[in-house]
Order: sequence, then structure tokens, then C-alpha cells
Amino acid sequence: MQSGTRTIRNGTLVFALALAVWTAGCAARAPLAGPVMKPLALAESIEARPAVLERNHFTRDRAGSISEADLRKVLAAPVFLEERARVGIVQVADRYDPDADLPLVDIPARLCAELEDSAVFEVATEISTDWPADRGISGLRELAARYRTEYLLLYRHRFEERSYVNSWGWTWLTVVGIFAAPYQTLEAAGVMEATLFDVKTGTILFTVFERVHGQADENAYHHERKMRALKEKLLAEAADSLGREVVSKLSFLVAARPDAAQPERRAAQAGQDQAELARSEIGSVDVISP
Repeated sequence: MQSGTRTIRNGTLVFALALAVWTAGCAARAPLAGPVMKPLALAESIEARPAVLERNHFTRDRAGSISEADLRKVLAAPVFLEERARVGIVQVADRYDPDADLPLVDIPARLCAELEDSAVFEVATEISTDWPADRGISGLRELAARYRTEYLLLYRHRFEERSYVNSWGWTWLTVVGIFAAPYQTLEAAGVMEATLFDVKTGTILFTVFERVHGQADENAYHHERKMRALKEKLLAEAADSLGREVVSKLSFLVAARPDAAQPERRAAQAGQDQAELARSEIGSVDVISP
């Protein structure tokens, strides 16, 4: 009797396991149902959209030479190039102090010629830094006042240089190679910068960078002179490209000039529109004969 009961239990267990395996197989063969996505609440999301950030909430950023109110006035003012203005080109040194060295570099002269050819300014002139003036921005504004120029195009260039022994270094093993072989590579990388400074407002309208790089294999003599010649070559080759970039930026500022006659034209156009509307209304009235 007990053996029969045990047999029934075992059979029931085997049947339950078989049923579970069959159910799992059917579930595996069944295709997966796609996820059901909740409709987007567009109206709610638009209403709950946060406001555009327009103010600086970092108190540490507000300490400086310009107040919060003046900062907003400067940023809200239109940016354009005044008509019949004069511009001076001046070479500056570190931190935009007027460069007191001899003006041996001819880049300011080439920029001046480029500006004259563009006819953007009434007069373009190079500025001599020998006139007595303060250092820094105040000195630049004083020079601009002496030349009666509303704008200053500030030019400067900076270089990083290095030298190293190249593959010709094996010639050290020979007596002739030590003196004649070009085993020393001179490398120079620099940045040419032109910045348009609005003298009256003290703001900067744009800055253009022209990056240069070059190298030369030389012998062991006169490294300083050869490095200087390499830099002068790089400056001369990139001067025209810098001038074109400056004129391109100026064209955008010229196009942004406010049209003085625009309000009058708008009023005249509005009057014409109203007159045409009145004529059209009169023409559409049906005349009834008695």
C-alpha cells in the first residue's frame, strides 16, 4: 500500500515538472510584446519649462572694474563700426603696453595699407609710440587722442622657440661635420594678433589670431641671427593672411551699422500701405443705382 502511494506521488511530481518545462518552452517561443509608452504631456512640459537664465548668480564674479548695471548696458548696446572714422595701427608689447622698441617689423605698415585699400576707414595711419604717454590702456587712449583716431588696431606677435640635434648629429664623428653639417634644427612657433580697440567706449570689437610655425636645419654658427631670420620669414609669409582676416571682420561690423533713415522709411511704407488699403476698400463698395 505504501509502495503504491509512493508511486502516485512520484508520478505527480514528474507530471508537474513536465508541465513546467512545457510552459517555459511555450513562453520562450512566444513573441515579445512591445513596451507600452505613456503619451508625452507636451502642454504640461511647455508650461513647466524653466525660465532662460539671464543673470549671473555667482557673487564672486561681480567684483571688478565694471558694475553689474554698466555690464548690462555694454552688452545690450549694438556693436558696429562708425562711419567716416579714423584708425591707428600700433604695435604693443606684453599686456598691451605700447612697444617702445624700434619699429623694425613691417607688419603694422602692411596692415595699414590693407585697411586703406579696403576703404572702410576715412584715414588709416601708423602710430608712433615715442610720444609721452602712460603705460597700459590709458596710454593707448592718450595716443589715440593725439592722432584723433576713434579706433586702434593693436598688433603684437609672440614666439616659442627651441633647438635640437637632428639626424645629422653623426657627423660629429668627423672633423668637417662639426663645423659644416646642418646638425642643429631651429624651430619656431608663434601667434600674430590683431585686436580692434574702440577708444571711446574702451571695448574690444574683435581679435584675430594667425598661427605660424617653421623650422630650419643649420650648422653651429650664429644661431641667434638665424632664429631671428626664421621668425621674420614666418611673419612676412602670414602678414597678408592676417590682413585679410581683419578686413573680413570689419565687413561684418560695417554691415551691422544702424540705418539712420530706417525709421523714416518705415513710416513712409506704413503710410503707403494704409493708402493702398483705403483704396482697396473703396473699390470693393458696390454702387447701387437709384
